[in-house]
Amino acid sequence: MKTEEFDFDLPEELIAQTPLKERTSSRLMVLDRKTGGIVHDRFSNIKTYLRPGDCLVLNNTKVMPARLYGEKTDTGAHVEILLLKQREGDEWETLAKPAKRIKPGSEIRFGRGELTAVCVGTTDFGGRILKFRYEGIFYEILEKLGEMPLPPYIKEKLGDQSRYQTVYAKEIGSAASPTAGLHFSEGLLAEIKEMGVHLAFLTLHVGLGTFRPVTAENIEDHKMHAEFYQFPEETAELLNRVREEGGRIISVGTTSTRTLETVASRHNGKFTPESGWTDIFIYPGYRFQAIDGLITNFHLPKSTLIMLVSAFAGKERIMNAYRTAVRERYRFFSFGDAMLII
Repeated sequence: MKTEEFDFDLPEELIAQTPLKERTSSRLMVLDRKTGGIVHDRFSNIKTYLRPGDCLVLNNTKVMPARLYGEKTDTGAHVEILLLKQREGDEWETLAKPAKRIKPGSEIRFGRGELTAVCVGTTDFGGRILKFRYEGIFYEILEKLGEMPLPPYIKEKLGDQSRYQTVYAKEIGSAASPTAGLHFSEGLLAEIKEMGVHLAFLTLHVGLGTFRPVTAENIEDHKMHAEFYQFPEETAELLNRVREEGGRIISVGTTSTRTLETVASRHNGKFTPESGWTDIFIYPGYRFQAIDGLITNFHLPKSTLIMLVSAFAGKERIMNAYRTAVRERYRFFSFGDAMLII
């Protein structure tokens, strides 16, 4: 299957630059994956499409303030670092800008020296492996010195940093937000729970590789970056019970979907508590074993995410839905509108 098949024309002005005032006030496109039928609604009405006994599965990862600005200790040259993935101890895979200034052995100083790093290697995607030195607790220093790493297609500054976190964010470690969850307020989640819909939580720390366009001509040649997940016992037990009782498992976001499908595919469709790394790549032809519905945003052309939703709803239905979204002036990407596929 060719990557070009997942391209579409997207006017730049439809890329949402700022979040709406109210989390729940975005538009909602509801796509029937059996018929291709489309309903235009508001996210605040999501309860209309849920039933008692259903279960929403949410990714409770928390975005790190992963963008750091520092200077090389030998030349004073300014550099920008984006933390991607923790390796062992205080070693991290990072993106560096400009990367050519940072070679193995280069030392970088952040803030007033509360945090320093030395480059100890490179990655196969052009990143840098940094070993950090500090006194105290790393994440506390990061909260003080770091900035929220908004995606590159968002050009405006984010006034309220909390708007790039879900209201249920708990486990710090992501380089990007699981943005389908940004539409939920605490009040809406409480209302959903009151109507008899279960809420289940898992953790997948999102890496930036998830959002990058696929550059391979054939999608089968694309290699996903691995991401760390935790699938707790209480979530496994709840989902198995929901399945047995005939409820629907509705994934909030592609990151939750990838975690659920990773676990289910390893255990013949059953949910079993585990943690580990996943590089699962879901594209048309994939047989879903875990989910019955999906809440998601509108994704980049030629991205692994539009391939995932195409696998779930059918490529022609998704591409038609995206053409409709452009025509109806839906807002795209992280701060954009939502789609419910059911």
